[in-house]
Amino acid sequence: MSANNTTVVSDVSYTCVRFYVSTASFTLLLLFNFVINSTIVRVEHLRSHARFVLVFHLLLSALVYLGMSSIFHYQVYLRAQPGRPACQAMVAVLITSGSNILLTLTVMALDRCCAVCYPMRYTSYSTTWWWWPWLLGGLTWIMALAIALSLFLQPDSGSSWVGYHGECGREQLRKGELQKVLFIGVCTLLILYSYVRILMEGRRLGVINRRNLAGFKTITLHGTQLGVFILPNFVNFVLTMLFKRGLILQDTKELSAVIIFAFFSLAQCIAPVVYGLRKEELQVELSHSFPCCSRHLKVVLGWTLLANRTSSQHQTR
Repeated sequence: MSANNTTVVSDVSYTCVRFYVSTASFTLLLLFNFVINSTIVRVEHLRSHARFVLVFHLLLSALVYLGMSSIFHYQVYLRAQPGRPACQAMVAVLITSGSNILLTLTVMALDRCCAVCYPMRYTSYSTTWWWWPWLLGGLTWIMALAIALSLFLQPDSGSSWVGYHGECGREQLRKGELQKVLFIGVCTLLILYSYVRILMEGRRLGVINRRNLAGFKTITLHGTQLGVFILPNFVNFVLTMLFKRGLILQDTKELSAVIIFAFFSLAQCIAPVVYGLRKEELQVELSHSFPCCSRHLKVVLGWTLLANRTSSQHQTR
């Protein structure tokens, strides 16, 4: 009996931690969305460029995901027992926004690959079809929604909702784990392929040398940001497999999952902002529109920009 009580208390505590972390990350990212996305939409040459439009969609996707994650874990903490349509809607929004984050990151890598490998054609298309980045962002949202609906339309998924009795918890988020891992794996391979092509093209043109180590640093930074979104899913999948095989205890699995969730939720909140702050054009516009806020962002999150600027100044000298 005491073991059951201990398990219930642990579940409540872990859910509370998830709610607080999600709420804190959502609040912080809401500020970043207002500052960065409003600047992208307001400035014409930013909203017509694919890099900044994709940053806009990445920030928006992360905001929706963290906001719905906060609501989801709050209702779990309160044991609200929502109806089946409400629970399905929350799960669908989480899967859609999470899938769109990964799709947007994949498109960002492919966009850079096209810009480096086919510069003339890329510039021509960007100038003629200035609206295509927004169309591409809309297509990623449609694809993400289709992924979420496909998980609901699976036969085993439909039967699992038949016995729903108001307990809308993380069990509903574990549907289609194998499909999710395959989807993440495909996106990861496309991203790695894009960066390999970029490095190969740079080596072919003879521009990869000691003087532009900043290019390697940029790719390393982008890889780190991608890992922030990809690794939690693989780690949780491994923890589930270890638990099913009896290699770890339930409490160990839950504690590890909460620690991973807290760390990567805060990292996912900061990662899209780092993407945005590395764009020189966006920095200039932010300094004009939000001088005080821009200064604080550069101090807290723009340390990589300062390092790159310092190294380029030394190279010039």
